[in-house]
Amino acid sequence: MMNDMTCIQLGRRAFLKQGTLVLAAAALSSPMLLAEDATSRLRVGLVTDLHYADKAPAGNRHYRETLDKLAEAATQFERDKPAFLVELGDFIDAADSVDVEQGYLKTINREFSPICKDRHYVLGNHCVDTLKKEEFLDGVEQEKSYYSFDRNGIHFVVLDSCFRSDGEPYGRKNFTWTDANIPAAELEWLQADLNACDKPVIVFAHQRLDVSNNHGVKNNAAVRKVFETSGKVLAVFQGHSHQNDLKDIGGIHYCTLVAMVEGSGAENNGYSLMDIEPNGTIRLSGFRKQNSHNWTK
Repeated sequence: MMNDMTCIQLGRRAFLKQGTLVLAAAALSSPMLLAEDATSRLRVGLVTDLHYADKAPAGNRHYRETLDKLAEAATQFERDKPAFLVELGDFIDAADSVDVEQGYLKTINREFSPICKDRHYVLGNHCVDTLKKEEFLDGVEQEKSYYSFDRNGIHFVVLDSCFRSDGEPYGRKNFTWTDANIPAAELEWLQADLNACDKPVIVFAHQRLDVSNNHGVKNNAAVRKVFETSGKVLAVFQGHSHQNDLKDIGGIHYCTLVAMVEGSGAENNGYSLMDIEPNGTIRLSGFRKQNSHNWTK
């Protein structure tokens, strides 16, 4: 079940009415439409905050149900054939031991990895609660926690905000989840990467880069300055706060996606497909609880 689509003009034609951002809306009748007219667009599958764990629910988080929810998303992705998948962090939930947490990772990645050969994993704070970063990355066969790559004339950047204020990386329960930072070395790399880039850019992150509350990266203003100075970043996709949200800051769209783990039953699932058209349109088609959006030039 696909959610309605919100149409947002990159030309900043959205307007404020009584303090509320007013956006035009258009409904898509069926998710099957996504399989049509796939000429030269680039399609990307997105999921976030799966929090898989073999343990009883806590609050509104239903850890074991992630397997069934992911299976539904996999069916959609297999039908619509994204060029690559991005998992935006908190792939697994915390465990009390390394062995147990590695078991969670093996179980969920066994279901995730066959969906698409080209996969990208953003580190979330729960991914490295007990594991070290290199242990998580080895488990998903990914070399680095932050890096960039190009597809179809678009430059993609994967960021890692799982660092304490003193620059120490998260791991082995050595951090407080509210102390998320992009360290100086990564910020310098980001600036150099964007300076060398001659393509439009889309960024993937876990902790939010658009808020100053507990879910935000503490130095996100510095990160946004690098984005805005480059003049190349179109949008940032992020998770962490488990909710649909959308902000426009400095002409860049910050789209926060819903968590797959929240709520019991298929009706509380959330995942999406992003299409980037040759004319520059970015369309996010959301399923279940995930909102849909459309950015056009």
